[in-house]
Amino acid sequence: MPTTTTSRALVGVVLMAHVFLCTAYVGGDGFSVEFIHRDSVMSPYRDPSLSAHARVLEAVRRSTLRAAALSRSYARADAPSADGAVSELTSRPFEYLMAVNVGTPPTRMLAIADTGSDLVWLNCSNGAGDPGLAAARHAHAHAPAPAPAPVSAPPPGVQFNSANSTTFGLVSCGTAACRALPEASCADSKYRYLYSYGDGSQTSGLLSTETFTFADDQGTRGGDRTMRVANVNFGCSTTMIGSFIGDGLVGLGGGDLSLVNQLGADTSLGRRFSYCLVPYSINASSVLNFGPRAAVTEPGAATTPLIPSEVKAYYTVDLRSVKIGNKTLAAPQQSTVIVDSGTTLTYLAKELVDPLVKELTRRVKLPRVPSPEELLPLCFDVSGAREEQVAAMIPDVTLELGGGAAVTLKTENTFLEVQEGTLCLAVVVPSGQFPPMSIIGNIAQQNMHVGYDLDKGTVTFAAADCAAAPSPSPSPSGSLYI
Repeated sequence: MPTTTTSRALVGVVLMAHVFLCTAYVGGDGFSVEFIHRDSVMSPYRDPSLSAHARVLEAVRRSTLRAAALSRSYARADAPSADGAVSELTSRPFEYLMAVNVGTPPTRMLAIADTGSDLVWLNCSNGAGDPGLAAARHAHAHAPAPAPAPVSAPPPGVQFNSANSTTFGLVSCGTAACRALPEASCADSKYRYLYSYGDGSQTSGLLSTETFTFADDQGTRGGDRTMRVANVNFGCSTTMIGSFIGDGLVGLGGGDLSLVNQLGADTSLGRRFSYCLVPYSINASSVLNFGPRAAVTEPGAATTPLIPSEVKAYYTVDLRSVKIGNKTLAAPQQSTVIVDSGTTLTYLAKELVDPLVKELTRRVKLPRVPSPEELLPLCFDVSGAREEQVAAMIPDVTLELGGGAAVTLKTENTFLEVQEGTLCLAVVVPSGQFPPMSIIGNIAQQNMHVGYDLDKGTVTFAAADCAAAPSPSPSPSGSLYI
């Protein structure tokens, strides 16, 4: 990238104007769904044998894998695949899930919700009732693949059987949706894809269309409501090599086939979404909003422009500097920083993290202790100290973004307790064999309403009490069809 005279870092997105086949005739105020953290009591993937601190430490370990995968995808964005019709995606570590009802009649599926990828794909049955899907499974059943890394077996998932749905369809070759997946193959007028993950796992099937139904989470406060979206393009995966968690994946990134862009075909909803992440310590679901409900209107909201990225899915903004008290740390020139809900920690350049650690060490009058597994750069012993006492000792950290926006990070956004009495900085230097990427992770976004508006090309941050924030007033009860 060319250098500029302004010291800055980019935080990662690409805006794409294309959306596909979400025909609509109704608008409304949008809809909201539960955004379920994988360690929540509402998640089937929560390990009940782990303590709260052990779950936090597991999230830190997953964060390292996720950050490496995002960096790998970015580094290979312009590199052709060595395996033909294979697209390198982010690795499987994930943090949030969302429920979607697929088909007519609907099948409820719990899928990974990923702001770092685009394609919506779901686990489909072998397609015995559909010759196209059966052929796709047969074609890929014996395809060679790298040996997947050993992982624990996931809980039994749900499979979507297209033969039982009256609204299922296949996407024909040559359509705009097919062109949005550049590395795939066309046979018998059907578009087949093969997605490969960094650990050797693969998923493959046919690009399809279906009606998706979303249970409006706000309807629980104002009567039952559902949002039905017709003709959503998605991957109907019939072959899995390796172990996969969840019933599929809902891409929320900035690329053409993401759910956000497809919903944007209805101009009343627009290409916008937001979330409000409750802290890990609170036993409640977060909320994921689409359409007008995604507007961030809380006091002190800070809006910054989105910046194009080498990877279409990534959401990036310009990070000018980091402030701690009256000390300003200038960001390196042209460093890319991704805003990502699927990464736990925040990753910043060494030129920022090292002086940040030094300044925090000087200001925080608590004894230092080693980090568990040497995963985090700075840890304090908080044994015997009350939470409010510790919070009062730790200064705010402010991210100064492009367009004059400033986002203030409180203690809950910069530190986390990884074991009893040990509080560690959740901001680290990225590492790995690929050029490191900076990332604003979900710890930094806790108790913030974060809104992405792809039509305006902006992302907005506002402090919020996400567990107690008042819900938008729902429209009258009923169903919306788009």
